[in-house]
Amino acid sequence: MLVPFYVGLTLALALLAVKFTQEFLHFSSGILEASETDTLLGILGLIDKTLLGNLLILVIFSGYENFVSIIGVAQDSQDRPKWMGDIDFAGLKLKLIGSIVALSGINLLGAFLNLKSWAPNELGWMVGIHLTFVVTGVLFALSEKISEKGGH
Repeated sequence: MLVPFYVGLTLALALLAVKFTQEFLHFSSGILEASETDTLLGILGLIDKTLLGNLLILVIFSGYENFVSIIGVAQDSQDRPKWMGDIDFAGLKLKLIGSIVALSGINLLGAFLNLKSWAPNELGWMVGIHLTFVVTGVLFALSEKISEKGGH
């Protein structure tokens, strides 16, 4: 029953690739006239989409292997990522939280590089939300570490 969800995430990855290509073409077409700040913001946008794509791949493959079936085609391939098949649900949640913190940090850095476009209260909200993600990630990682010690 989960297969349609993973197919949908795969299609979302394809749509993200289209958006990445669109952003890359827009960014590269104006690179000669771009300021240093605009260049950094363009690169951060590309990094943001790349991290999101990595996150989708991680969720698609780990989730599929944890909840649907082992992907046997890639079982013996030397190109198979080391994490594939080794990440349990708790590890997947930790990687998901870590990715969210990284994405939030990139967006926050982009906002600070373009301060003129943001109202102080908007920046405050962004910092507050980012710190919430960071604290949540740290607390979740600590709770996992404590539960691992209790289980062994």
